[in-house]
Amino acid sequence: MRVFRGLYPAADADAVITIGNFDGMHLGHQALLRQLRAEAHSRGLKSSVLTFAPHPREFFAKQRGGLNAVIPARLHTLREKLEALAAAGVEETRICHFDEAFASLSPEDFARTVLVDAMRAKHVMIGDDFRFGARRVGDFALLKSLGEHLGFSVSALDAQCLAGERVSSSQVRDALAAGDLVRAEALLGYPYAMEGRVVSGRQLGRTIGVPTANVKIRHNPIPLCGVFAVDVALDETRAAVPVATRRHAGIANLGYRPTLGGDKRPLLEVHLFDFAGDLYGAHLDVRFLAKLRDEMAFADFGALTAQIQQDLTQARSFFDQFPIPS
Repeated sequence: MRVFRGLYPAADADAVITIGNFDGMHLGHQALLRQLRAEAHSRGLKSSVLTFAPHPREFFAKQRGGLNAVIPARLHTLREKLEALAAAGVEETRICHFDEAFASLSPEDFARTVLVDAMRAKHVMIGDDFRFGARRVGDFALLKSLGEHLGFSVSALDAQCLAGERVSSSQVRDALAAGDLVRAEALLGYPYAMEGRVVSGRQLGRTIGVPTANVKIRHNPIPLCGVFAVDVALDETRAAVPVATRRHAGIANLGYRPTLGGDKRPLLEVHLFDFAGDLYGAHLDVRFLAKLRDEMAFADFGALTAQIQQDLTQARSFFDQFPIPS
């Protein structure tokens, strides 16, 4: 997949495009991208995605709240998003920096400058709730009208629903925040995962016989927090939607370690069951399978140690009931 940042250089071929943040790559995104590929193939054009960094909600939250802004949690990092788009068969992705200038584009300027001049759109596929242009004044009818003058057609796709509710990234965030990993997986079509590289830590886990790998993650804020039963792939899996590979059972803490003084940035700590290898520098793909408890502050390290032993027992019990396929 070719990746472009900004409006230059312009695309070198006509395209069928879709537009969105694609945070989390849920069932709705997957359905849209399948239709994008099919439409591009039928027209003999390339498939192309327009996405944004930062997320528009993040930009507007900072604009309203300044330093005290409450920023929505991202489900995927930009790297994970690009990996997921590539895995979905998208041929080209263009990342536009969402800033004051971009947010101020009129619908007409957006259609001409971005869709036509930069992306060479011949057909545009959008979700049924799509809005564009300054103050979100553009809708399907306006985009279709602009397309008639600028040389592209437009189609709107119905939302994907699950149990009567619209599938959306917000629904996934709500499920993860509530610790409902079963619902999150149903919305995504796969277990929610984070990936990162193992970095050196304080090695306190080794002192109690529970060595942990400190995984450097770029999610901040995090969409979920607590102690989880997880399965982990080492280096073999790099995609946001993991491919089939050998995975290891384990337990993870995702949060800020309040008992140990607290961290400003979230940390993902992973302990693999029955594993004796060296993980420093390894790239881990960590899938969250079940939430065991919330992250808690304990009176002292001894109380934390006692709780960790209970967590280990509970996690092993989970894998006794739901073993990882060999």
